[in-house]
Amino acid sequence: MTQPNSASLSRRALLGAFAATALVAAPSYGNAFGLLRGAGDIRRLRMISPRTGEKIDTIYWIEGEYIAEAVQEISHVMRDWRRNEVKNIDTRTIDIMTAAHNLMGTTEPYTLLSGYRSPQTNAMLRSRSSGVAKHSLHLNGQAADLRMGSRSVGQISKAALACHAGGVGRYSRSNFVHMDCGVVRSWGG
Repeated sequence: MTQPNSASLSRRALLGAFAATALVAAPSYGNAFGLLRGAGDIRRLRMISPRTGEKIDTIYWIEGEYIAEAVQEISHVMRDWRRNEVKNIDTRTIDIMTAAHNLMGTTEPYTLLSGYRSPQTNAMLRSRSSGVAKHSLHLNGQAADLRMGSRSVGQISKAALACHAGGVGRYSRSNFVHMDCGVVRSWGG
């Protein structure tokens, strides 16, 4: 048995090697659910947060395993920016976001409007809008509100609905789509 040495590849180096050489074909609407069950070699999320100026383009899953460091980075970007509070984002939500993104056939990152929300932030938003749920899945790190410049609310929501994996809300007047890993349902217009 050989002992590891400084020349051996780290997990991060292997991740870089996979990222540099892997090609992932965008799945069709018919096999989006297969992607969520573990089909494919890698899962990658691209997203920007205009509130903080942060950008993320990370591979967070390789060959059936989540990369803990990458999921932590995603959770950090999806934090409650108003209170600077981080909560672990449910990987099911990240998977739905990724599957929907792949279905749209674009490399443009999502624009994140809201990820995790602290109880204080949710209460403040609820006092300003009737569209904010008292027991929102944002409070559990299980939801995201997203938009893209090159895709309409209708296109994004159609891709998310094709995943058959959670809630999808269309907010056409505010130009965003809500995705969560809760019960499969849809609303809005």
